[in-house]
Amino acid sequence: MTAAQADLAGAHREFLEIPEGIVIDTPRVEDGAAIWRIARDSQVLDLNSSYSYLLWCRDFAGTSVVARDEDSGEPVGFVTGYIRPERPQTLVVWQVAVDRAQRGRGLAASLLDGLTARVTGELGVRRVETTITPDNTASNRLFTSFAERHGASVDREVLFHGGLFPDGGHEPEVLYKIGPFAPLATAAP
Repeated sequence: MTAAQADLAGAHREFLEIPEGIVIDTPRVEDGAAIWRIARDSQVLDLNSSYSYLLWCRDFAGTSVVARDEDSGEPVGFVTGYIRPERPQTLVVWQVAVDRAQRGRGLAASLLDGLTARVTGELGVRRVETTITPDNTASNRLFTSFAERHGASVDREVLFHGGLFPDGGHEPEVLYKIGPFAPLATAAP
């Protein structure tokens, strides 16, 4: 286990257990293709170009996380995020996806807790924002339960109405503002 893996595992041990056979880690550029495939296969996420996932793993690895199969080391889930430039205490969660074979094990929640614990400790994050379309029940449940676990409030408002999207037929993106929450305990060095 790398130091980063140990930090992530320890940082959220008090919240959700990491599913057996899974290691939580920081993404690497080599993970970009697998992350793109997981996003594509989710059939729910807006799929970005494969190039953007490679860049994400390079430029936003510190605010993102992957779940790896313990045996193969291959990514089986991810959370991508970034710090809002105008609000440096706010983590924006861009995408969350888990490989179909790993769903139903609490992996998305473990990833979200682990990432939030890390950026809270390292970067002083106190809030999480994300957008969710009204028809995405799984994401609504994920972020609502995240807020409940962390004793944080959730405010919702439409950020982008459907008519703003050039491809037509896009649901509105509802902004979830979660927090503030207290700094989370992190693992000892």
